[in-house]
Amino acid sequence: MHGTEVWHSAQWQAGAQEWLDERLAGAGITRTGPLTEHKVRSWAAVLTAPTTSGPVWFKATAPGTAAEVGLYEILRAVVPDRVLAPIATDTTRGWLVLPDGGPTLTEQHEIIEFLPLYGQLQRDLAAHTDAMLAAGVTDMRPARLPERFAEALAVIDDVPPDIAAMGPQVTRWCERLAQSPVPVSLDHNDLHAGNFLRGGRFYDWGDAVIAHPFASMLVPFSLVGDDHTRARDAYLEPFTDLAPRAELVADLDLACRVGKIARALTWHRAINGEPSPFADAPRAHLVALAKPSFFD
Repeated sequence: MHGTEVWHSAQWQAGAQEWLDERLAGAGITRTGPLTEHKVRSWAAVLTAPTTSGPVWFKATAPGTAAEVGLYEILRAVVPDRVLAPIATDTTRGWLVLPDGGPTLTEQHEIIEFLPLYGQLQRDLAAHTDAMLAAGVTDMRPARLPERFAEALAVIDDVPPDIAAMGPQVTRWCERLAQSPVPVSLDHNDLHAGNFLRGGRFYDWGDAVIAHPFASMLVPFSLVGDDHTRARDAYLEPFTDLAPRAELVADLDLACRVGKIARALTWHRAINGEPSPFADAPRAHLVALAKPSFFD
């Protein structure tokens, strides 16, 4: 079961606590205080508890974000130094337990220092896209985005006619991006300061998709103020062996533009039909397809 009403219920939380205690015991850990709500949204519930090994974080996902649980197992195997190692996972329930990762970044401009690490993580994961797709991570590769755009138009209300008519342009953009020398990989898809741990790890992968990796910069570019160029250059550093700089910059611009389709659908699945202050986010991201580049 899932949804904010369910996750707030005493019955569900009692069942979650029982499962948590069993899984902690299997790892040689004992809970030393109550399991308490940290944040409950339509897409996931996050609870925390003190233990003999420090705080732990329990996450229950909705069906639209449940691929995060299996994804963590792949991340642990391939890039263990860049993510938190799960204490327990249950892909059937969509439940996940993580250790405390320490403080996150607090200022958006701080993420620039860590962008080369994130780009290298994407390079390391590129050979594992089939495994991530098999784990249920959503396919937003350039070749699939025209049909994803059609899907977005079908499920998102009140899209202006000029945006709805952009299908041919979207197809041309995606055909161009599909020729990029940069291989597809994992796109975190929500890369803000709160998802960077100060120790150089990344977490909260519930929005992640398989896409052109450069689409990951859509969110950071919207947050770093006047530091777009510095953020761009830092991020591109791990990719400079793949193509001339001008080609990488062009691909980055295009990937961020078509990445708005993935963001629109990610928001749509996250809201999950529940009342939300973010109710207009899916439509707003599609409308943004018509906006110029961050660098124009």
